[in-house]
Amino acid sequence: MIIDLSSPQAENVELSGGKGASLARMLRFGLPVPHGFVITPGSTEPRELWIACARLGDGTVAVRSSAVCEDGTSNSFAGQHDTFLNVGYGEELSAYVERCRASVNSDHARAYREAAGITDSRMAVVVQRMVDAERAGTLFTVNPVTGNRNELVIEYVDGLGDKLVGGKVTPTTLVFRWD
Repeated sequence: MIIDLSSPQAENVELSGGKGASLARMLRFGLPVPHGFVITPGSTEPRELWIACARLGDGTVAVRSSAVCEDGTSNSFAGQHDTFLNVGYGEELSAYVERCRASVNSDHARAYREAAGITDSRMAVVVQRMVDAERAGTLFTVNPVTGNRNELVIEYVDGLGDKLVGGKVTPTTLVFRWD
């Protein structure tokens, strides 16, 4: 099954995974989220994929992992699963969707789940239109290094965020504290 990110169904973590559900909620709150859709865990509907892509229009897409168990209250899975940028709509799109899904079974993703006591390995995939990013980053509502709940941390890099999550560059880090 394929669900448009603007659909209320997309907010269901069981269908859209953690990232997909978060993006759908951001859309509902009026935040500027690039248009896209979610391929639900286990979905094998190739015809639906091409129809959904046609609705996105011309250009390239990001193929983003969205595990059902990720981005919970006690784990984030940041950088554990694969994401692919600037993917065209040809046959390569199906291949990248499958590679994204398969990343849930990588050694480091399995080890992370085991360490966290998580047994659910279902993977949804988010497909979104690519945007030209001046900067990209990650926001943590709890300091990921210290665990301090009174600190909000933003890490960002110039350009696309793949350099950040891939650990290829040192990001600019902003920490906001309150009591």
